[in-house]
Amino acid sequence: MEQRPVIIIFGAAVRPDGGPSLTLRRRVQAAVRFGETLENPLYMPTGGQGRHGPPESVVMARLLQDLGVPADSIRQETTAVDTLSSARACAALLRGHRGPVWAASSGYHLPRCVMLLRLMGLPARAAPPPEAAMEWRDRWWWRAREGAALPVDLALGLWARFRR
Repeated sequence: MEQRPVIIIFGAAVRPDGGPSLTLRRRVQAAVRFGETLENPLYMPTGGQGRHGPPESVVMARLLQDLGVPADSIRQETTAVDTLSSARACAALLRGHRGPVWAASSGYHLPRCVMLLRLMGLPARAAPPPEAAMEWRDRWWWRAREGAALPVDLALGLWARFRR
């Protein structure tokens, strides 16, 4: 089975005009910077249809190509609607993969992404996150949100894993 390193990029909002939000753009840029330190990585943007524009993974794939990533180094996951479904879908796509797996997302979101990927059987680690570009109030709001979401997704992830 393939040993190629995989960088799973977790989605974020797409703007009403179909362009990437600042958060989405920064996640992709950080993933590409990290990918430049690896040998021949496969980028796996994950995220389905949101409120606006094309699916998040489609917008990310376009950004990846704009940043010089060849199309054959991108494998989109276009169905996920949240972090848990992203982890499940990516794990299914990578079944049997033997190489390293990296989660790419915002710093506040990475612990949950890594936890869920590991629950789904992938040996995930966190890629370096993009620099946070938000005010301290916003940072604390997102940390609190993740703090609440983490145990919920842990329980749902365990349920999903043991139901298989």
